[in-house]
Amino acid sequence: MSQKRYTKKTATKIRKNRQKNYFNRRKIILLLLLVSLLGTGLYLRQNISYYYAMYFDRFTHKKLQNSETETQRIQKIISNNLDKTYGFDISHYQNKKDIQWDSLSIGNRTIPLQFVIMRATMGNRSADRHFSDFWELAKKHNLVRGAYHFYRADEDPIIQANNFLANVKLESGDLPPVLDIEKIPRKKSTAKLVEDLKVWCKIVEETYGKKPIIYTYYHYYKDFLQGEFDDYPLWLANYNDVPAPSPDTDWDLWQFSEKGIVYGINTKVDLNVYNGSFWSLKNMTID
Repeated sequence: MSQKRYTKKTATKIRKNRQKNYFNRRKIILLLLLVSLLGTGLYLRQNISYYYAMYFDRFTHKKLQNSETETQRIQKIISNNLDKTYGFDISHYQNKKDIQWDSLSIGNRTIPLQFVIMRATMGNRSADRHFSDFWELAKKHNLVRGAYHFYRADEDPIIQANNFLANVKLESGDLPPVLDIEKIPRKKSTAKLVEDLKVWCKIVEETYGKKPIIYTYYHYYKDFLQGEFDDYPLWLANYNDVPAPSPDTDWDLWQFSEKGIVYGINTKVDLNVYNGSFWSLKNMTID
């Protein structure tokens, strides 16, 4: 008799646990569906807003214009990458008064620019004269910030790394340091250049605990760097009419135009797309 009661209680408990697990699973599935629908809704809303603006409410900059070919190329890249995150990069070539930091957007004002990468230093000792001001303004307006060093191929990698570290104080939420290499050395071999670039990266990585982002042109990377920096985040410049900056290389950032016309900026700037969502970009930043 006692054995029978024990069995019945056990069966009841098992049944209740199964029901509880079933309802918990349903809750999780419903939550995932809700998140998915929300994300799809935001994506569709951006798509609809972009195409409506492009055909019915087209933005025309008062001071700037591009050729029809470049305009169409930029529009095609944006329309093919509406699920990704957009930003721009600047240096002292942009005047501080030319940027209205609280209203930056592209895609007929439907796509906000959410990150900015600024030139901080150049070579052994030079620093960008606008960097400090741009750096503070970007933080004030809640843009994800990044700082890059323009590497001079014939100069010393240790001195160049120390120049960058002396001028840039990255904080939590900033992008990893960026190494911009686009020139061929006149006094060094390619092998020596790669060795020196790795020295710069090692010093900066040890300071910030993050591998630097490598910026260069697609063909420069293919000809000189590919195979040497495969585990580093990659930022490629490619201004050709292509669906992606590289057909055979994983990339994180694509500088797709040097003639970007932005609502809120009175000069042309470099436009970039991050290969992922804004939250993915945030995960890339320094802790």
